Amino acid sequence: MINRSLIALAAAGLAAISSPAFAEDASVCMESPAAIRAAAATAEPAKAKKALRYAAVGEQLCDAGGRREAAKKFAAAAKALDTDLAALTTKTASAQ
Repeated sequence: MINRSLIALAAAGLAAISSPAFAEDASVCMESPAAIRAAAATAEPAKAKKALRYAAVGEQLCDAGGRREAAKKFAAAAKALDTDLAALTTKTASAQ
């Protein structure tokens, strides 16, 4: 009986710890593409093209359920625009 309680408690703890990571992954797929497109609109054409290519791949990965890999592509897109993803999504969130 005590073993089952400990297992249930451990499982609840793991669920609580991992929940923010899943929420963060979901927000990456919702916020990042728009933020990258907005930044690419004012960027140099070559950098914008590269960033939009990464963003398109990231969106496809989101659709396929690969949120972590998509986050890497969105980060690469932001880097192509000479910024980081956190700065882009913060600007977009504060503008809304």
